[in-house]
Amino acid sequence: MSQASEIFEGLLANLSVDNADTITARRDEITKTLNREFRNLEGSTANRLMVGSFGRSTAIRGISDLDLLYILPGSIRGTYEQDGGPSKVLSRTRKAIQDRYPSTSVTVDRLVVVVQFASFMFEVQPVFANTDDSFSYPDTYSDSWKITKPRAEIKETSAEDERSRGNLRRLSRLARAWKNKHGVAMGGLLIDTLAYNFLRSNTAYRTARSDQYGEMARDFFWYLSQEDDHEFYAALGSRQRVRVKKKFQRRAKAAYDLAVLAVSADGNANAYKKWRAVFGKAVPVVAAATESVLASASRSFSNTEQFIEDRYPVDIRFSLSIDCSVVQDGFRPQWLRTILDSHGLLRPQKDLRFQIIQTDVPGPYVVKWKVLNRGPEAERRDNIRGQIIDPSVGAERRERTQFRGEHLVECYIIKNGVVVARDSVIVPISAT
Repeated sequence: MSQASEIFEGLLANLSVDNADTITARRDEITKTLNREFRNLEGSTANRLMVGSFGRSTAIRGISDLDLLYILPGSIRGTYEQDGGPSKVLSRTRKAIQDRYPSTSVTVDRLVVVVQFASFMFEVQPVFANTDDSFSYPDTYSDSWKITKPRAEIKETSAEDERSRGNLRRLSRLARAWKNKHGVAMGGLLIDTLAYNFLRSNTAYRTARSDQYGEMARDFFWYLSQEDDHEFYAALGSRQRVRVKKKFQRRAKAAYDLAVLAVSADGNANAYKKWRAVFGKAVPVVAAATESVLASASRSFSNTEQFIEDRYPVDIRFSLSIDCSVVQDGFRPQWLRTILDSHGLLRPQKDLRFQIIQTDVPGPYVVKWKVLNRGPEAERRDNIRGQIIDPSVGAERRERTQFRGEHLVECYIIKNGVVVARDSVIVPISAT
């Protein structure tokens, strides 16, 4: 097996959903509860459809947002299509689930009933089946029923995955790993649609082998970086509108640049490190044993770096932007990005106040930070840090520039035990 194959096959294995049994058990129990409520059926798991990433089999480890359709009996359709029907059916659904899980948060949120478990949530949507394979779902804002076509999306995902010998789902999972590593706020259906569009226009990758996945990922990121701005795309299969939450082109270009370096490192002992910069810690350690032994033997510093993935599930669903206010006696505070644009480096002995500039994560939530010192000077001083730490004041993290190096500061927003947004900034400090 080639090094590239070992890296990507290991990565995809590490991205496999590791709590599928728990998810399916909760799914079945919710379905039984609703069958009892709406059909007076005991112990039945019929009349449901998992949709979203889990339903399309493109989900990865850490998934925390599960989408479940419960198909209502057609005999009650007239009752709930009257004025106030959407609110009533969602309220009835909520009460039935709350009775089953009395200590769990169960709430109505416009279109769905949100059931918040320990490390994931279900968005349960009661629907009526239509003759054209679509579903009608309730919208409490407009007090009406609207149309969704998830079966068409599931069907086309499976069809293209078969045509591409499994590469559609693999590429979609790789894209999710990149999204979670770099805090890219992209919905799952948008990712799957863009991966689908890429393979349809780059047919050579439909038959790509695992040793070619590096080139496939690299060219996919280039494809994303060159996309024109869209407010929405036509979803694969259904052609319904899938909204673009935030522009992704700049981050895709950065991923392309990293992937170019990683592809060029193929065969070298540090190739896996290059791919970790793209996809995160799920990339397995693939290096010559002699290199690993020599590296550990010659290391003169303590590797104290911690990884957020080891402490919480990561499922990026919201946007986050951080910046740093640079403070020095006798001078007005300046934003770090402004200083770097004009000077390129920070000087030592400056006070830094890292702050959240923008986020759309609804409160309440928890903020964590990571400050990683990098470079020969940090290693010589045995001071690379890198632990997951709390804010200093409020949500803000305060630091001071001390010594030369290209340091990394990262911020994480954790909601209901899941990292739902992250951002990072590089802090290059000069020698003097």
